[in-house]
Amino acid sequence: MAENPPAPSRIRALPSWLLGRAAARGRGLVAEALARHDMKMWHHVVLAAVADLGPVAQAELGRTVSLDPKDMVGILNDLQAAGLVVRAPDPADRRKNAVSLTAHGERRLEECTKAGAGANDELLAPLSAAEREQFLEMLRRISGVR
Repeated sequence: MAENPPAPSRIRALPSWLLGRAAARGRGLVAEALARHDMKMWHHVVLAAVADLGPVAQAELGRTVSLDPKDMVGILNDLQAAGLVVRAPDPADRRKNAVSLTAHGERRLEECTKAGAGANDELLAPLSAAEREQFLEMLRRISGVR
């Protein structure tokens, strides 16, 4: 991966700039790792959400991952064409589609989860185990994610 370009001293001292650079590096590492498993980032996010929520209504899935409905349709089309998910009428409301993982989707998600974890290990390699835990806790606090 290419080195980060230099930035003016007043900029490189900003936490927001540093977080942005770290996020960009992390996204790049994870995207590369997922690509080795024929997976894109948003496809992985949706697959993971289906695993957590499934079977789940397509509209609810989009809201959960904050993805525009038309983008969700395209991603689900890709995932279904790859045999990773199935869409079927929701038994509770046949006007809606319920999305579920296939066995192949479960295996691919497990592969991609491991690949993503490896990429994140690479990202955090300069930190000790204790520093990683502290860093993650601080990120959760400033991001509002629990």
